[in-house]
Parts: sequence; C-alpha cells; structure tokens
Amino acid sequence: MSSNPFIWEENVKIYDHLVSLHPDITRKGKANPYTSVNGHMFSFINKEGQLGIRLSKEDRLAFLEKYNTDLIISYNTVMKEYVRIPDDMMGETEFLLETLDKSFQYVKSLKPKPTKK
Repeated sequence: MSSNPFIWEENVKIYDHLVSLHPDITRKGKANPYTSVNGHMFSFINKEGQLGIRLSKEDRLAFLEKYNTDLIISYNTVMKEYVRIPDDMMGETEFLLETLDKSFQYVKSLKPKPTKK
C-alpha cells in the first residue's frame, strides 16, 4: 500500500466507481484491485495508489505524449503496455471511462489465454 493510505483508498474508491459504470467490466482482487478479460489484465491500482491502464501500442504512444505521463511501475517493474494515469486526471470520470473502455476493447481483441484447471 502507498506510504499515504488515504491516497490509495481514495483512488481505489474512484477506480471502483469507474468500473461500476461499465456494464461489461468486473473489478477483481481484494488487496490488489484489477480488471481482466479472457485471461488478460487491462487495468490495476498499484501499491502507490496509481492507476495503470493497458493500451495498444498506437494508443499508448499517443497517450504518453498527449498527457505527458509515463509507463506505470508496479512492484519495481515497468509495466510495458500500461500507461500511468496522471494524478490530476483521477477525477475525470468521462475521460477515465473512455480510456478504460478503449483498453477493454483492445484486450478483448487479443487471443484468450487458456484457462488453468
């Protein structure tokens, strides 16, 4: 969890609200909130309370440039396909929902991962 638990808790509330607005997405993970479809994760909140969203290469490059942000880091690892949503955009529900849906559509287009049994 973040060194500032308030930021982590507030961003998880925002994330939960955001996910609840999309009828096809379900939040998973109790301590480590994330979303996935067909075995592919496409968004998450890291332990610092930052939101990472997975985008296609073209969308990712455009996003990084337009919003002057970077790839998100989780557990000391750069998540190569995930942009870090800037802190000042965490309250922008319409923007976040649009970005989350773009991610959802991208990941749905990937080949499903086989299920483990």
